[in-house]
Amino acid sequence: MGDPGTVRGNRHGNVIEAVRHVRSVIGDIRVLCNMDDDEVFTFAKKIAAPYDLVMQTNQLGRLLVVHFAAGGVATQADAALMMQLGCDSVFIGSSVFKSEDPVMRGRAIMQAVTHYSDSKVLAEVSCRLGETMVGINLNDDNVERYTNRSE
Repeated sequence: MGDPGTVRGNRHGNVIEAVRHVRSVIGDIRVLCNMDDDEVFTFAKKIAAPYDLVMQTNQLGRLLVVHFAAGGVATQADAALMMQLGCDSVFIGSSVFKSEDPVMRGRAIMQAVTHYSDSKVLAEVSCRLGETMVGINLNDDNVERYTNRSE
């Protein structure tokens, strides 16, 4: 099986990258919401997106689809943080399945997503869960970054 911290494609990540991504998306939506109609048209053209969808995002102040956090969400604290940053939900994967007790960890993360602003619930669901999966060291030369690939 190998070291759980070894990078194998994009199967698991580091919550720092997830936070950067969510902040970027939410920041772009804030900028979009401050645009007038002509600026929205220009922006839609620049990102090659249908104008009506970009305008709806401008009017709603949020994405038109569910905004999931994925990759790097390994703990209840990670899940709660992603919700507080503006995600609608989180995807979980190897961080839960490679933990000491996947069922308990999955339930705890579900509770953290549901009650992300209630510190008492977050503290309760964080007890007696065992070790989490080893994360990725972003300074490792073997880590392939996808966040800047389109730039």
